[in-house]
Amino acid sequence: MIKIDETKLKKVYDENLKIYLEKTSRSKELFERARKVLPGGVSYTIRYYSPYPAYIVRAKGTRVWDVDGNEYIDLWMGHGTHILGHSPDFVIDNISNKIREGTHFGYENIYAVEYAEFLTKTLPNIEQIRFASSGTEANMYTLRLARAYNKRRYIIKFEGGWHGGLDQIHIGVTPPYNDPETLGLPHDFVKYTLVAPYNNIDVVEKYLKTYDVAAVLVEPVLGAGGCIEARRDFLKELRRLTQENDSLLIFDEVITGFRLAYGGGQEHYDIKADLVVYGKIIGGGFPGAGAFGGRSDVMDLLDHIKRPKGRERSGHGGTFVGNPVNMIAGYVLVKYLYDHKDLYTEFNNRWDHARRKIDKICEENDRICWTTGVGNMLGIHFTTRRPWDHRTTRLEKINDDLPKIFHLYARNRGVLYISEDTIHLLPSMIHNDDEIDMFINIFTQYLNEILR
Repeated sequence: MIKIDETKLKKVYDENLKIYLEKTSRSKELFERARKVLPGGVSYTIRYYSPYPAYIVRAKGTRVWDVDGNEYIDLWMGHGTHILGHSPDFVIDNISNKIREGTHFGYENIYAVEYAEFLTKTLPNIEQIRFASSGTEANMYTLRLARAYNKRRYIIKFEGGWHGGLDQIHIGVTPPYNDPETLGLPHDFVKYTLVAPYNNIDVVEKYLKTYDVAAVLVEPVLGAGGCIEARRDFLKELRRLTQENDSLLIFDEVITGFRLAYGGGQEHYDIKADLVVYGKIIGGGFPGAGAFGGRSDVMDLLDHIKRPKGRERSGHGGTFVGNPVNMIAGYVLVKYLYDHKDLYTEFNNRWDHARRKIDKICEENDRICWTTGVGNMLGIHFTTRRPWDHRTTRLEKINDDLPKIFHLYARNRGVLYISEDTIHLLPSMIHNDDEIDMFINIFTQYLNEILR
């Protein structure tokens, strides 16, 4: 295993910390103010990075600007939301023309109907759909629906899989994988959740034979888990085993939906899921993005007309569900993606090339790192071997500080992403080759500084 010179690493850190402190004085002031009113000084824990985050005031295209006037190439893009860049003019113009008519009616509206019609017409295996206000919410309703459909209790999820803050699946995200991820979450709340290693079909098969499994919930590519791709035939085997055991296969496509392909992981891997969860891109860049859909015989359990008594159906609702802003923006953006499907080939090829180039750089530097990902999803891991599961990314790190110091190094040179613990990028279609080359050059320079 490669040896890291800790003295050299600390020198790189100290030099870059000094630079960051000098160029982000206003962000430091904001962080100190924020700590008095926001626990930890942030609105979402993963947005913190040391010694404090840059506070962003503007975003457009592939760039964001902080309160100190620093400009960054954004490779995080609103947690993967902005597939066509920040604030595409054609989406903003369309919303601007409609928003004065009402931002939230609280009643049914034509925009939700039109968007649902379009999605069920163009997405694979989505016969009916319901909207939600977040990916977390969509996962919650989907799991409830799955249990209602086949009257079973257990859900299988995978190590490193992040499906939102829902209690029943807030386990198995980080080691130790059998403990709840947060204080205030009793073990009883997750007793019907079974956690399997990603890409390990044998454990899934064992669970399916042992427990009454309602559904298997899986990301076609682990997103927050580090952009870990599925091994050959892993998803096909999940499909086969769930069918044999009369369990539902649920694809969490909050990240991969409209990203790997227009039809997401289902299209990319040619796998038919029973239910699919959406978020992020489906909202057209606006908050409150979520949806779930799939087979009509399963979705039928939400139908209050066929099942007028509440306890005879699976419940779903929400104040802001199907609001006109979300529906209009989502429809405009997603229709553009559908009408320009040819963009996906170039998009994925560009980042496939980048991943191969970075992997070669890792190889030339004594295999200090490995790349993972599919198409435009890219992960870089300082591990002893190429990760095919989340366990490897966490428990076989060469050095815990390598990704953290690179995050600081990159932001000082005008590149921003989240998180500092894991290098995983969710770029947009409008990032160009020069921006990719800039990131690769920064990464190469970093390796040179810590290894030479």
